[in-house]
Amino acid sequence: MKQGLSITVGRRDAQINGADDRVLQAGVDYLAGLGGGTLKLLPGVYRLNNAVYLRSHIRIEGSGPETVLLKNPSISSPLAVDSDWYTSEVTPTNASGFEMGYGICLKAKAPHQGGMNIIKRTIVARDGNRLLLDQPLEKNFWADHEAQIATLFPILSGEDVSDIEIRDLTLDGNRPNNELLDGNYAGCIFMQNCARVVIDNVEARNFNGDGISWQICHDVTVTNCRSLNNANLGLHPGSGSQRPIMRNNHVEGNHLGIFFCWGVKQGIAENNRIHNNTRYGISIGHRDTDNIVRENHIEGSGQVGVLFRQEPNEGRCPHRNLVEANTIINSGANGSGVGIDIQGETRSITLRNNRLTETRTGEAYMGVRIGEKTADIRLEGNEFSGFAVEVSDLRG
Repeated sequence: MKQGLSITVGRRDAQINGADDRVLQAGVDYLAGLGGGTLKLLPGVYRLNNAVYLRSHIRIEGSGPETVLLKNPSISSPLAVDSDWYTSEVTPTNASGFEMGYGICLKAKAPHQGGMNIIKRTIVARDGNRLLLDQPLEKNFWADHEAQIATLFPILSGEDVSDIEIRDLTLDGNRPNNELLDGNYAGCIFMQNCARVVIDNVEARNFNGDGISWQICHDVTVTNCRSLNNANLGLHPGSGSQRPIMRNNHVEGNHLGIFFCWGVKQGIAENNRIHNNTRYGISIGHRDTDNIVRENHIEGSGQVGVLFRQEPNEGRCPHRNLVEANTIINSGANGSGVGIDIQGETRSITLRNNRLTETRTGEAYMGVRIGEKTADIRLEGNEFSGFAVEVSDLRG
């Protein structure tokens, strides 16, 4: 992104002074109104009651680990009355603590098709327990379907924007004091329908959801970042995202390290340190094709180091992916685990020059498992150490 106008935000001695989401949003909006530029965040802790909504051609630049954006604790309440499609207000049973400008999330059981309705909004006015929202609802939130309002939101959020940079700061989701909101809606960073996004030297930690999530976003680059101790996914290249690059990151202590969602294509996950994630190190699945997983150090995954997920049929499987020169150590627990597991009707996978190691004792630890319905699975120059079974080929 071209360097242009630059302004500072800080707790003191800045061009815009303050310590919450309002001053950060004011800086973003000021720069956007002048065509874009760099918002420099001075050292300090900024406490957020709403997401900072990014605009096109904006660069957010912190002062390294001294700049911390911290999500305030969430509060929640059931809704007292129904809210329908296209209405712009909700009425909590208890509106205490829901203030103007706060970001909120509405959840309810979907009344017709099953599943959950989830929408994020901002409170713009209040009349007693009635809260007016910035946009109409586009789903039903009915009290008899367990409708609930909570102050849940991403820390940094971009929707339908492009040419964004986020650098040199720490994002803390305050996980023990916040309810869960999954990565299709939030994360320390959440992007939806965006393009040309650079995220560098950012620590995304302790979010009760994902660390860094981007959905239907193209040409997203995540480098030199740390995604730590998040409840769900460390890095989440989401549905339909094309050409993501994830390089030189440290992804540890999450439920899952890197999750390729639906239809992620031509992505690169390279030279990442992916440690001690409680389920999988890397998961690749539904129509995730033509990706490269290379030179990563994957250790201590709770079940599988690299998983090619089970899908209902060949058309939905993750074909034509390369897994090359990775080090995969101690996958699984309690005597059972797999370094690389290729499931479903997956086709045209190359495993080349990987080093798979098991240092523990256990009869069920396995290096590579090849599913019975897979085809064209090529193993070239891989090294195995310490496994009871190096390669289990179920194709017969």
